[in-house]
Amino acid sequence: MAEKEILLMKGNEAIAHAAIRCGCDAYFGYPITPQSEVIETLAELKPWETTGMVVLQAESEVASINMVYGAAGAGKKVFTSSSSPGVALMQEGISYMAGAELPGVFINVQRGGPGLGTIQPSQSDYFQSTRGGGNGDYYVIVLAPSSVQEMADFMDLAFTLAFKYRMPAMILSDGVIGQMMEKVVLPPVKPRRTEEEIKKECPWATFGRTPDRKPNIITSLELQPEVMEIRNQKLLKKYELVKENEVRYETSQCEDADYLFVAFGSAARISEKAMELAREAGLKVGLFRPITLWPFPEKQLEALAKGKKGVLSVEINAGQMVEDVRLATHGTVPVEHFGRLGGIVPDPEEIVNSLKENIKSGRFNG
Repeated sequence: MAEKEILLMKGNEAIAHAAIRCGCDAYFGYPITPQSEVIETLAELKPWETTGMVVLQAESEVASINMVYGAAGAGKKVFTSSSSPGVALMQEGISYMAGAELPGVFINVQRGGPGLGTIQPSQSDYFQSTRGGGNGDYYVIVLAPSSVQEMADFMDLAFTLAFKYRMPAMILSDGVIGQMMEKVVLPPVKPRRTEEEIKKECPWATFGRTPDRKPNIITSLELQPEVMEIRNQKLLKKYELVKENEVRYETSQCEDADYLFVAFGSAARISEKAMELAREAGLKVGLFRPITLWPFPEKQLEALAKGKKGVLSVEINAGQMVEDVRLATHGTVPVEHFGRLGGIVPDPEEIVNSLKENIKSGRFNG
């Protein structure tokens, strides 16, 4: 068996390499810090010369998401990437794709806001990502990588889930993971699908009129309210199926823990070190890391939090995931939030100090 090649690269670069290797048909995007290396790496690799993959810099984020919408409607494996304010501009197109039940992958390498904010890392797009972001009743699958390796691994997973459920999937990263360099093993190469394979896998796609069938019509518009209600109910049933089958999470040292840190992405990596420091100080702490932010692993967290003295939601924002943590635990355990703002990434000692302060103040059961 051949040895796997271990490479050193940024998270953004890993996304680009993985997209080509998983048989992606097209990328449409626009540069914005801190994710510009995605399109830069694709331009450097020139996949149009090897696999035939299209790489195009659109004139804006609005243009790029509508290009994704069009290519997805033809059954193509297509993705885009941006950062927080750019993803905000894409929300209309993402909502259209959700309503039309089209698969597509979106990368958000988050930066601080509101507005243009800062180019420094943040996790302040949690609400936007897990609550749909655009108009209407819909969700997108949200995967939160905490390493460069997961940036690479989640590309194929995101496409697999998007096509399985015919819905958009998002990889919600941040400037820390996007810009940091780590060792990574790239996924195996998958050839791009042939047109015949696309037609077989995606009978709903727009191939035009053929002698044996009528043309497919893809739209999110429906003027009859009774029909639109049925369409919405169909989406809701699909979302329940996703919640039942696609929850992903990771735990560390939770079995004997008195307290839990709940964190995702780069905050989870920092919390892992904070957990070690807390245990050295005599505090039994475990770590619960949601990998799917939607669907959120609420049942799993509820079971794990039973009997704990306190749960600290660690986020690089003003407090967003903490709402889902509180909903999951149903008030059976005290839940508090710790976060830094403005693009400041917390250090492990700050997290431990927050835990100690919650214990000292009585907010957590001592």
